[in-house]
Amino acid sequence: MKKYLYPSLLVVFGLMALAIFVFKKPAVRTPELKERRGDLAAGGEWLNTKAAIEGLRAKLRQNPNDHKSRLLLAQAYMQEARVTGDHPYYDGAAMELLEEVLQAEPDNFEALCCKASLSLTQHHFAQGLGLAEQARQLNPNSGFVYGLLTDANVEMGHYEEAIKMADKMNELRPDLPAYARVSYLREIYGDVPGAIQAMDMAVKAGYIGLEQTEWTRVALGHLHEISGDTARARGYYLMALAARPGYAYALAGMGRMAAARRDYATAIRHYQQARGLVKDYAFADELTDLYRLNGQPSEAQKMAKESIAMLASAAQEADDNEQMGHYADRELAYAYLKTNELDKALEHAKIEYTRRPDNIDVNETMAWVLYKRGQYAEAQKYMQVARRTGSKNPVLLARAGLILTKLGKTAEGQALIENSLKTAPYLNPDVEAEGKKLLAVR
Repeated sequence: MKKYLYPSLLVVFGLMALAIFVFKKPAVRTPELKERRGDLAAGGEWLNTKAAIEGLRAKLRQNPNDHKSRLLLAQAYMQEARVTGDHPYYDGAAMELLEEVLQAEPDNFEALCCKASLSLTQHHFAQGLGLAEQARQLNPNSGFVYGLLTDANVEMGHYEEAIKMADKMNELRPDLPAYARVSYLREIYGDVPGAIQAMDMAVKAGYIGLEQTEWTRVALGHLHEISGDTARARGYYLMALAARPGYAYALAGMGRMAAARRDYATAIRHYQQARGLVKDYAFADELTDLYRLNGQPSEAQKMAKESIAMLASAAQEADDNEQMGHYADRELAYAYLKTNELDKALEHAKIEYTRRPDNIDVNETMAWVLYKRGQYAEAQKYMQVARRTGSKNPVLLARAGLILTKLGKTAEGQALIENSLKTAPYLNPDVEAEGKKLLAVR
């Protein structure tokens, strides 16, 4: 009897294994949450974030078709990208989740809005605009979608349309994001006092300590910077740090305040601390200038090369992937200027200009690269477009003044340079040096 028992048992076990394989729930793979470091891991916010995200991942393991939880997880990862600066990982994770939602529910309004927001974060502005328009067709009464349309139209250089979208957003839901967009548009059109007023309203509409609120408070501080009020700017950065200890963008603001006092060693410490907390190219870019000003040329060169490597990697990913990867050609143009690679700077400025020929910042980039190449008449063509909204940004005005001076319009050009250097010379050391050099030979 036994000689028949073992083969029978093997058959039974085999059938049971096959049944488990065929009928078990498919394993759901969701992107994991990375551990935060340093100050970012302090406090209850991180514990709450971890608990919420693990809860959502558990729901998806239990029910792979729970697209509401999948969408919430994507939104949580988008916020984690803002907090940590790890956009390559978290934006990619969020996009993967959103694509799964949209595959099952192509007209999911929230998923389309999130995808549009991600596209804007990755500087895929035309794609973001198209997705936001698609979302508006589904729900024309959402304030959030008009915020996306405001941002996308600004980046594409459609400023009049952006104003209409911001007005609609404020009509539907006046809140922190709505006021902040009004502020940004007022700044673009040269109304800095009005921009400060709207950003102050945005800060007061937020909850103290939340990342979005403190980001807005830092933006308010920066508006005071460009108007020449460093004391008030410093106050807002300190308030942001008190509400959110170790907040990288407030630390960078304090770094600029130190640079304004020519205390470059302290400025470097602030930026190093910020860079250790959040992955943001801008911190490396600022450190390049600070090391040079502090008499550390080898450190400056190392940081400049590191900046280019970071940006080039993101740009390559964007070239390889239509949906993800950070378009960084405008930033690369400026980065290559710092290593005196003028041909590469022009190459990347032209790539960005092809994408967004109406954007004033892109035209400013083209103008400055051409100025550095000694092509002053050509630079002026782009600078005229860059100034068409009447922006009072001191760096823009100084660059405009430098170009005009080189073209022989000395009085107009040097008036712009002098006003800029009087307001906020530390905002761009390269422009400051160029301006002082030209003023010295009057």
